[in-house]
Amino acid sequence: MRAVLLASEGAAQVSFPILSAVVLTPVVGSVLVALISRRRPEVAKQAAVLFATATGALAIGVLALFHTHQAGFQLTDHVTWIEDPQISWSLGVDGISLWLVVLTGVLFPIAMFGAPPHHDDKPFYAWLLLLEAGCLGAFLARDLFLFFIFFEIVLVPMYFLISGWGYEERRYAANKFFLYTMFGSAFMLVGVLATAYLHAKGGPVTFDLQTLAEGQGVIAKTTARWLFLSFAIAFAVKVPLFPVHTWLPDAHTQAPTAGSVILAGVMLKLGTYGFLRFGLYLFPEAAVWAAPGLVTLGVIGIVYGAICATMQKDLKRVVAYSSVAHLGFIALGTFSLTTQGIQGSVFQMVAHGISTGSLFLLVGWIYERRHTREIAALKGLQKPAPIFAAVFTIVMLSSIGLPGLNGFVGEFVILQGSFLTRRWWAVVAVTGVILAALYLLWAYQRVFHGEPDGDNATFRDLRFSEGLVMVPMIAAIVFMGVYPKPIFDRIQPSVDRLVAHVEDNSSYRQPKVATKGADIVPESERRTEEHAGSGEDAAETEAGH
Repeated sequence: MRAVLLASEGAAQVSFPILSAVVLTPVVGSVLVALISRRRPEVAKQAAVLFATATGALAIGVLALFHTHQAGFQLTDHVTWIEDPQISWSLGVDGISLWLVVLTGVLFPIAMFGAPPHHDDKPFYAWLLLLEAGCLGAFLARDLFLFFIFFEIVLVPMYFLISGWGYEERRYAANKFFLYTMFGSAFMLVGVLATAYLHAKGGPVTFDLQTLAEGQGVIAKTTARWLFLSFAIAFAVKVPLFPVHTWLPDAHTQAPTAGSVILAGVMLKLGTYGFLRFGLYLFPEAAVWAAPGLVTLGVIGIVYGAICATMQKDLKRVVAYSSVAHLGFIALGTFSLTTQGIQGSVFQMVAHGISTGSLFLLVGWIYERRHTREIAALKGLQKPAPIFAAVFTIVMLSSIGLPGLNGFVGEFVILQGSFLTRRWWAVVAVTGVILAALYLLWAYQRVFHGEPDGDNATFRDLRFSEGLVMVPMIAAIVFMGVYPKPIFDRIQPSVDRLVAHVEDNSSYRQPKVATKGADIVPESERRTEEHAGSGEDAAETEAGH
């Protein structure tokens, strides 16, 4: 089966290098914005939004050109960069990365339009465009060294966005973010180099992802597990998983609104995507070995993040800790190692980006109106701003996981898939859904219900421009909740291919539901039982003759 799937590699190609255009368009935009005079800040914003919108249009073009039922990389670009070692500008998109590319292309112009800076427009937009290029490059890279470059590029613009346009403790939060992520990346750099050179065994060194992944058995099992851990540390910090999550609430709280939207919506997905693309694909046996530990960390994050969110006094920190909980669900689905669990994880990456990004936009608009995010200082906002409250309600319910909205679909499929292999972990994770309803509904009740007093009584309702920003977000929330089939149709072939790769290169076999009752019987045990049964039947037949 794997040979058939790999035969589709690169099947969808066009003469125009659209993936390179997706990555390089924001780079060109960043340079041009940086060259604009500081005396024309309105031109800087217009140029930035133009290039971000063009990038979004190209991302939608990638979606339109994508062949739904193909599992391999499509629309591939490949140009040799360095001959020895073999490093290439190699880009490709499959069902796992497709929707993350579309999410990135759509979310950046929305963040720019909906959350402009209060000073120094030009460098702000230049950094945002460079950040967009780094995120897109990481999602599309098929060369391990190229991925590492893009994975690191995103740190610089986000550091300057937090430290330059954040709030009171912005420098502390920016330094903590940078040090944590650089610490993790140092391990990954060692892992990238070791993987390539150990795979070469004295021959030509290559960083091509598929070549390394298909060369299973070249690296010893114990060595592969150490290499997996070097990647896992970097991805766990970027997600972030418990206990290396402590930089995230500070970064979210102190970042400007646009920075929080992009951090939650896109940047954190570099870690969850990295586990799928480089953890499971490069080191399938090691991923199976480490899965129980990583699932445990994910479930701890679900419960811990929800409890911490319940205790917060700052509305933005409530949303920040909710991200820790939701990302724990993604880790649970990924390392359930089932088709349903991984599909749910990919879906939830996109759903979380839309819902949490929308929440950060709304919280940012509350701060602009009231100059505070303290829940105790906000009261009765629903009365002077009913439309604002209605939009907040829809987004909040999507984050809780209300049926009919996007958050429910992702969490349900994750729990369904993880129940097959991680039954008790899934049972504990369900408490996170209950706690999410607790902390978000309680926060909403305190902020929007009651009789407004003081400045709360004159709270301004949603402006027309803000409504335009929220329309595509609400539309995506409802569409993904009501009709998720088009998303899953494009995700499933690549996930099937990944699970088959894990099965081919490890002792893991995806479980199936038994035909009688609700018990789960692993395929390996089922085959043993069937073989034993056929042997007994043959013996009885021979005895009868």
